[in-house]
Amino acid sequence: MPALTARGVVTADKPTTTPPASWSLTLTLTMLGLFSAWFGPIQVLLGLQAAQLAPGHKEATLSLVTGLGALVSTLGNPVFGALSDRTRSRLGRRLPWIAGGLVLGTVGLVVLSVATTVPVMVLGWCLVQAFLNAAYAALNASVADQVPESRRGTVSGFIGVAQTAGLVLGAGVAAMAGGVSTGYLVLAAMVVALGVPHVLNARDLRLVGERRQESLLDVLRGFVPPLRRHPDFGWAWVTRFLVNLGSSTGTLYLLYYLMDAVGLTPDEATGGALRLTIIYALAVFVSTVAGGVWSDRLGRRKPFVIAAALLTGLAALVLATVQTMTGATVGAVILGIGFGAFTSVDFALVTQVLPSSGDEARDLGIINIASAGAQVLAPVLAAPVVTHLGGYTSLYVMAALACVVGGLCVNRIRTVD
Repeated sequence: MPALTARGVVTADKPTTTPPASWSLTLTLTMLGLFSAWFGPIQVLLGLQAAQLAPGHKEATLSLVTGLGALVSTLGNPVFGALSDRTRSRLGRRLPWIAGGLVLGTVGLVVLSVATTVPVMVLGWCLVQAFLNAAYAALNASVADQVPESRRGTVSGFIGVAQTAGLVLGAGVAAMAGGVSTGYLVLAAMVVALGVPHVLNARDLRLVGERRQESLLDVLRGFVPPLRRHPDFGWAWVTRFLVNLGSSTGTLYLLYYLMDAVGLTPDEATGGALRLTIIYALAVFVSTVAGGVWSDRLGRRKPFVIAAALLTGLAALVLATVQTMTGATVGAVILGIGFGAFTSVDFALVTQVLPSSGDEARDLGIINIASAGAQVLAPVLAAPVVTHLGGYTSLYVMAALACVVGGLCVNRIRTVD
């Protein structure tokens, strides 16, 4: 794992000096801008725009745009990460991708703001997904580059807070901006305003020495999950995939669950879903930071990840067995606590099992495929289960099982306590 020397050069040693608090603060603010720019369109703006541009085919249009965007996101994160691992620049190897990703991702939001056809809408959203993921991959790798293992839980907790706050802030800005175009432009301005301080404070590392000679085939081989050569990394991937699959499957049909299983009217279900989202967000705020800090103090990761995965599964079981608004509220609290703690501590664990190959951003991108792939697979699995295999009870039992199995997989990791 590389470390930052006095001259900002990559070495083979692990980082031992904690970055200043200003670095963690600006990193968190940049992440807040990224997540707001992702969640605002996904939750509000893309749906409204699809209804405006293709009122007779809004569902298919939204599916097309978000599906292609998800594909670009899944592929772009590890690819841009691999490129940042190999970047030789006087500015460092992460900073060019952070700054460039923020700028070009903002361009994508501006394209969306002026889109009058579906192809232009697709282009804009794919630009957003590609280049904000370039920045995200480099930002995540900078944590592995510069934060000692003993402090990564705390920093990961702040990133988890930024993700949850971005969910709320992005949706709020999009809903209250006064129009689709204005919403995109406000989010674009937020990405720049929240990202500039970190660009100026990145403390980035530089690669020195001779450039590694690699063929395209060598680079592509690096994207194969290294289960045999690096089994702990492989088990970390499986854990992330299964817990995210359970969480995504459990939350995907929340609105329909409130209508069909709990028995609320559409208006009641909409308000109920908003309240549950706020409750969930508050629980995540508490557990992400608390879980990360506690994990750092004890120097342990696996017990926290296992407990968080089991809590996430317990939340799904509550939704499966207590199909009332009270049950849903209890489930939201437990889910927020469990998945919030999982998000922060699991990221810290992952950074400790990365292959020591100088490809930290690429490997973190491979890990992120677990999250993105789970979100893509969740609707494919959920639809037939709800329709033909027992409804919401079966759906949430399946989600609980995925979380439990994911938690058990952590025990296969040998190099982290």
